[in-house]
Amino acid sequence: MWVVVGLGNPGERYAETRHNVGFMVVETVARRWAIPWAPPRRGTRLARGRVQGRAVVLVEPWEFMNCSGTSLARLSREIEMRSEALLVIHDDLDLVLGRVAVKHGGGAGGHRGLESVIDWAGPEFARIRIGIGRPPGDRDPAEYVLEPFAPEEWEIVRAAIERAADAVEAVVTEGVERARNKFNDRRLASLRQPAGS
Repeated sequence: MWVVVGLGNPGERYAETRHNVGFMVVETVARRWAIPWAPPRRGTRLARGRVQGRAVVLVEPWEFMNCSGTSLARLSREIEMRSEALLVIHDDLDLVLGRVAVKHGGGAGGHRGLESVIDWAGPEFARIRIGIGRPPGDRDPAEYVLEPFAPEEWEIVRAAIERAADAVEAVVTEGVERARNKFNDRRLASLRQPAGS
């Protein structure tokens, strides 16, 4: 059974912000496969079901981003969570807007939510990274990630969310290595960057 965790911040204030693309992806997977969400409980929101016949638990830690690992540690007392079947989806400042990349292991790259998960689980789990790009000029990245996407970015973002949901399905059914070969395309031929990016 795969545990698929989307990282984000709970609440309407953060719903469409850059930091919440992880939530957007697991919610897309849940819609595709008609997997119902249970009410939030003990700092997490869960959806249990199947993706292409494979058992999954979709998870949104409903404490703030920096406490994502704490939420998962609490959840691990109730459901089995093995690092080899843990998939974490998160935004990434170091990838161009809209790029999707699959990887296994590594550091947090300054991402506080990912850092919190690593503190609990160690680094050896699968990730799906979704590019949100760097802020322009000398803007503070910590503020930038909590801002909504600009209207002209949404076409790219929606396509990336769908592609990331495809990547979730590939990891769950084919494994991390095959998913990485399928989705880590640097050419970005299908993405149109907004003017000025």
